[in-house]
Amino acid sequence: MKLLTKFSERFHSSKKFRTWSYILGSVSAIGLLTAFIALIVFIVLPAAYNGGARLMPAYIKATSSLSIDDTIVSSSITKQSKVVANLEKQFNKLTPKANYLVINTTENKFFLYSNKELLRAGICSTGSYTLLVQGDKKKWEFKTPKGIFKIRERKTEPVWKKPDWAFVEEGLPIPSPNHPSRFEYGTLGDYALSLGDGYMIHGTLYQRFLGMPVTHGCIRLGDDDLEAVFKAMPSGAKVYIY
Repeated sequence: MKLLTKFSERFHSSKKFRTWSYILGSVSAIGLLTAFIALIVFIVLPAAYNGGARLMPAYIKATSSLSIDDTIVSSSITKQSKVVANLEKQFNKLTPKANYLVINTTENKFFLYSNKELLRAGICSTGSYTLLVQGDKKKWEFKTPKGIFKIRERKTEPVWKKPDWAFVEEGLPIPSPNHPSRFEYGTLGDYALSLGDGYMIHGTLYQRFLGMPVTHGCIRLGDDDLEAVFKAMPSGAKVYIY
């Protein structure tokens, strides 16, 4: 037993043992390193490459699509900006430099302007769109005409010459053209602005109905608004009705 122990001690301390231990340790380390490199080269890198290959087209497609969308949006904005600039140019060209009146028949409102400056705004009354029929002979639709008009005549203390429909509406016989019953004082207020074809901007006895579509086609204003519009609108001034 002592002999075996002595032999083992002498063998482990010998140069050959140390050499073989070094060689075996180196081989083990190299083996582990080789295995690690093989794992990287043959498994990890191919998987990463294949995954990247799958992801890259989607990334390229997304960025390419984004670039195209940006180009389309930019082009659209440029075109719309030109359209807006052109419309603004036309608007400036068509806007009168002097005073003019705008009538909104949907909301029964008026707006008095001087060029682009709003001088006054308020409620008015416009056509009722009711239909009056006289037998099989004649019918009248009471609507306010739309379009661009001019002040043709200005009157103070105007007298209303009642048309035929006023008598039909009241169930009365229609008198001759200049019969005294046709002339009515005070109905139109203190002022009247004629637009032609019997249509006028005038006052009303029924101011509680302002803001409603109740007229036979004329435009009714309240007393103060009528006076302001009358003073601001000379003959030839434009009236825009829509």
